[in-house]
Amino acid sequence: MEFIVFIAALSVAFSNGANDNFKGFATVWGAGLLSYRSALMLATFATLAGSLASLLLSQTLVQQFSGKGLVPDVIVSNLSFIASVASAGAITVFLATRLGFPVSTTHALLGGLIGSGLFYGFDHVNLTQLLNSFLLPMLVSPILAVLLGIVLFKLFHFLRLDNKQLNKDCICGPVFKPIVQVEQTHSLGSNLVQQPNLTSTMYIDTQENCQNLVTPIHLSISKSLDRLHIGSAIAICFARGLNDTPKLVALLIAAKMLDQSHAVVFIAIIMGVGGLLFARKVAQTMSQRITQIDHASGLVANLITASLVLFASKFGLPVSTTHVAVGAIAGVGASSKRIDWSALRNVLLSWVVTLPFAAGIAWLSMWVFL
Repeated sequence: MEFIVFIAALSVAFSNGANDNFKGFATVWGAGLLSYRSALMLATFATLAGSLASLLLSQTLVQQFSGKGLVPDVIVSNLSFIASVASAGAITVFLATRLGFPVSTTHALLGGLIGSGLFYGFDHVNLTQLLNSFLLPMLVSPILAVLLGIVLFKLFHFLRLDNKQLNKDCICGPVFKPIVQVEQTHSLGSNLVQQPNLTSTMYIDTQENCQNLVTPIHLSISKSLDRLHIGSAIAICFARGLNDTPKLVALLIAAKMLDQSHAVVFIAIIMGVGGLLFARKVAQTMSQRITQIDHASGLVANLITASLVLFASKFGLPVSTTHVAVGAIAGVGASSKRIDWSALRNVLLSWVVTLPFAAGIAWLSMWVFL
């Protein structure tokens, strides 16, 4: 049974990497800043760094996702319970990944904990702990991300200095040039008189007069925002590794198979491999289907996601990076009026299905493993 737990836990890590690794760089790829391959490599390295940092910064999450407090300790120590939770998480997340749905590993593991606990009876699940420590942070975080996305995108759009504003503010005006169109010949008796017909044509040579003033300023601003956008994507992937790794490490620690340091290394490597092999379908959903992403909307969404996930990790709140990232992207999409409501509805439906589906898989797994 120890070997089954070990394989199940690594399967969760693999599925988690496949579904989650690219999410920080979804806006970067969507905005065309980097190719898919370049974005994926940076996302993987940042996730690995966050996973290793979890050794120092996320002890609370390790305790929460061992199941202690949610179900009785005697059940938590049962290897069949651990294997069922891990199997439910792995199957649920990997299936969603192959279908292209960005779901939450946190949500799937929570469903696994609930389903495995309910196998022993309804009274074996601490509903108060479930609501306060798990469901509330997971419900509030995407709503907060949407609201922040709407407000901050409008603020950023209002303050942003773009080409039009620069052209408007630069000192240049209309240029008038007389143009000789034709020379007309007039007959006055026996004399022929040639008289040029002069007309004045007005045109505004804005590009010629302003280009040298606008281009250096705009390029400097644009490059700075692009770097900040990529930096925010790295921060999200780092935060995701920091927040998700302890939840998966908890499965191995509860089984008393590995110490925490070795468990983190195993989980980090498998997460990276899963992302490299199977991230593309979820990446396409987040980068290209929910909304059209430009540099401004992508940057705002990433800053919101990174801030909320890092804040949650610091205080041991098990929020979902997926929920926060999709919420932020949906918020800026709604603010810019470019959101695809059909695609967003499908993603939200996959979130609704995740927990009960994982709970059902876990409940059935208990029959197999006991």
